[in-house]
Amino acid sequence: INPFGLASATPCTSAPMIARAFEAGWGFAVTKTFGLDKDLVTNVSPRIVRGTTSNHHFGPGQSSFLNIELISEKTARYWCKAISELKVKYPKHIVIASIMCSFNKGDWVELATLAETCGSDALELNLSCPHGMGERGMGLACGQDPNLVLNICKWVRATVKIPFFAKLTPNVTDIRAIATAAKEGGATGVTAINTVSGLMGLKSDGVPWPAVSIQKKTTYGGISGNATRPIALKAVSSIAKALPGFPIMASGGIDSAEVASQFIMAGASVIQVCSAIQNQDFTIVQDYITGLKCYLYMLSRKDLSGWDGQGPPKELQFDLKSKIGRGLPKFGPYLIERRKALADWLSRPDLLVRNDQNPPEPDERPIITSVPKLAEIKGISLPFISTYNELDNKNQVVAIVDSELCINCGKCYMTCNDSGYQAITFDHKTHLPHVTDDCTGCTLCLSVCPIPDCITMVPRANEWKPDRGLEPELAKID
Repeated sequence: INPFGLASATPCTSAPMIARAFEAGWGFAVTKTFGLDKDLVTNVSPRIVRGTTSNHHFGPGQSSFLNIELISEKTARYWCKAISELKVKYPKHIVIASIMCSFNKGDWVELATLAETCGSDALELNLSCPHGMGERGMGLACGQDPNLVLNICKWVRATVKIPFFAKLTPNVTDIRAIATAAKEGGATGVTAINTVSGLMGLKSDGVPWPAVSIQKKTTYGGISGNATRPIALKAVSSIAKALPGFPIMASGGIDSAEVASQFIMAGASVIQVCSAIQNQDFTIVQDYITGLKCYLYMLSRKDLSGWDGQGPPKELQFDLKSKIGRGLPKFGPYLIERRKALADWLSRPDLLVRNDQNPPEPDERPIITSVPKLAEIKGISLPFISTYNELDNKNQVVAIVDSELCINCGKCYMTCNDSGYQAITFDHKTHLPHVTDDCTGCTLCLSVCPIPDCITMVPRANEWKPDRGLEPELAKID
């Protein structure tokens, strides 16, 4: 079984959907959250909308979604029957029942017992739904209080023998306190994170979206997808550092094998996915499985140690074609000169003539060490995450611009001039940028440059002395 599973959300709306996901290759699924019959819900519509964080991008590939969808409209009886049938048909797959109640011991005991009896492999306690359910004293209303989380977990631990995970909300000051409460209450682990509470956008007439019914009202909903990834990575890594060895199921903006590996390196054990499926379909899991296998294999190749995931390192040498006209801008008369130099080079009598008569030696066969297992890369990033005061401010870096890759757009100059430290000059004739000694190494220019590897950061050769504006006053000596 692979580490990729369905998050408790729309991809798990029904048992047939979960079955199709298993057929597609997903390793586990967390059912859509269900409660007792007295807590049944009816959704409004519309309730799931595209994010505005991609500006006016429409169609697949949304960076985020916002939803005001509640828990499952189906009964606990339906889900218990569904789980039993899924376990019969897919005995090797993991089925986790997601359950929710208010802060009521009897309700949690009753629902947890039902979910365990039907054959669930584990439970996920939804203590984090950010909309709708909180008004009923459920979801977020429980998950933001460590004492409530502690007691709910104690009730469930005393009731069931199977593992259970508390699904945590990011809408708190310190998620580590909530995770600690879950652990002290007997939880097997936690899921981090649920959606981030927010308001996605307003139309030009001031109406928020989604606008429900003729009143055109909305409520704060849950933001999911890639826009939440930094929040999720922080949550997973901070919990992993605070509670070493405590199992974490990661969720929040995971849309590729590369991103999945980041969460595992941050301390997660398995991966839950929802928004990426909403952008495409269940088949994306095959890309994730293949990509993760490829990544692990690449870690076994010493000759690929300079690669960033599946991206090769930038070569410092350029082929002959790129050397022709090197250093000339790529517009106007400079571009004409570039093209003429290239044409002259291509008109040589024999392009196959080599300057050196000795053919290159064939590459040696790559040395392959043992391919690491996921457990071996779990948490390897944690030692690199520290408090700010532990960071070194002595060894600074500066930016350098590769004039050959530069497309003369001026973005680095503009952002440094109006949002940075005025450390880049811009030649008004050639449109070539030049980084001065005033560079502070902030990396803003690299962040906005549209060309990969055009700007790189290198160690500063001399000691960096910050510009204090005015000299600080010396402490008075009594």
